[in-house]
Amino acid sequence: MRDLFLRAARGERTERPPVWMMRQAGRYLPEYRELRADYSFLEAISTPDLAAEISLQPYERFEPDAVVMYSDILTVLEPLGFSYHLESGVGPVVENPVESPADTDRTVEDVREHLPYVGELLSRLAAELGSDAATLGFTGGPFTLAAYTCQGEPSRSFMAVRRLRAEHPEAFERLLRAFTDVIVDYVEFQVESGADAIQLFDTYAGLLSPADYRRFVLPLHREIVEATDAPTIVFARNLSGNLDLLADTGADVVGLDWTVDVAAAREQLGDRPIQGNLDPALLYGEPDAVRERTLEIVDAAGEAGHILNLGHGVDRHTPVENVAAFFEAAQSVSR
Repeated sequence: MRDLFLRAARGERTERPPVWMMRQAGRYLPEYRELRADYSFLEAISTPDLAAEISLQPYERFEPDAVVMYSDILTVLEPLGFSYHLESGVGPVVENPVESPADTDRTVEDVREHLPYVGELLSRLAAELGSDAATLGFTGGPFTLAAYTCQGEPSRSFMAVRRLRAEHPEAFERLLRAFTDVIVDYVEFQVESGADAIQLFDTYAGLLSPADYRRFVLPLHREIVEATDAPTIVFARNLSGNLDLLADTGADVVGLDWTVDVAAAREQLGDRPIQGNLDPALLYGEPDAVRERTLEIVDAAGEAGHILNLGHGVDRHTPVENVAAFFEAAQSVSR
């Protein structure tokens, strides 16, 4: 329910935790695979009719309390002049990556002109869902987007952007600045178009040292959060020992990956709303085990300010019946 989600995001006590999944609309669903067989990924996300149908597929199956738009964090590369595609077996590939400090000098072009299909998608979802579920928008964070544009493809270490930070700190900051400017415009556009909340995915910011995160990224996260006229969720992986950094962004909700103990997070963050954090790999277990672990997380999180989710996106090979068990467990809670 939309209201259930928004109340939890405000830190209010709820009768059960609202629930949704990162990467909720995707390849684990047979109806998604059937539809995508006729379209490329970029065609699907840039065609509002298709993107709306895909976004709503998990809602029709599981009735989550929020529906996240079917899109990608890299769409926002377009207004900065980057091109990308998805390569089978590799993932997103940036076709014109940053190869020198000069490549970080970018002009921010109009987001609404480059990405009108995102606004149309969100408007359709908001109209379709009404009060039944929240409509969620999202964006990649400045460091994660910089990491992709420097590396050119997925990486475990994203050494290219970290090397840029060390060798050419001014160029590094210039690239982060460009992404922050376009992200601010992008989240404003999403809220104008009907998004009830925005998730900021700076997934790889945990690759930075805490000192570098605080110096280079934290002020930019604060700027994005302050510019967003809707509840915000901030998410980064591998920050389990530094949740204070995420809390310091000012985001309404702190997203937790699966490496975080929810009870410990509650102790550290107090009454701050949290989101998470079932290990996506556990969805390969037996449905009863999925239900048991899900309810353990619900109990540890408490009755106020918890949005139930995975600790990262659902994997493409996850059995659908286990996803159903996750949602059923959340929806069975009664306080």
